[in-house]
Amino acid sequence: MRRVVIADDSALARMFLRRCLEITGLSDAEFVEASNGEEALERLKELPADLLVTDLTMPGVNGIELMRRIAASPRLNGLPVLVVTSAGNEQQRAELTSLGVAGILSKPISPPVVADALSGIFPDCEV
Repeated sequence: MRRVVIADDSALARMFLRRCLEITGLSDAEFVEASNGEEALERLKELPADLLVTDLTMPGVNGIELMRRIAASPRLNGLPVLVVTSAGNEQQRAELTSLGVAGILSKPISPPVVADALSGIFPDCEV
C-alpha cells in the first residue's frame, strides 16, 4: 500500500486533492494530511511516504521552503513531490524543478491532470 502525504493549509483543498488521487489510481493508498510545511516534514519523518502533494502557498514553511528542506535531507531527497499552485512564476518553477519536483500542477486541477502527473511517478496507476 502506498502512503501519500497531502500538505495544504485548506482542509477543503486537501479533501479535493485526496479525491483526485483516489479517482486517478490511488484508491487503496493511505493518506496523511498536513496543514503546513512544518507539519508535512514531521509526518515525513515519522512515516516513510511514497508521494508528497503540496500547495506552494502555506503559512510558516511554504512549499518552496519545504522542497528546500526535502532536497537537503539525505533521507527525504528523492521523494516524488507534486506541487499544486495558483501562483508560480517561471523563476519559482525553475527553482522547484532544480529541487527535484516531479510535477507542478496549476490550479484549478482536475482528475485528468492529476492522472497525467501520476503516470510519470507510478506507471502502474490506472484510472
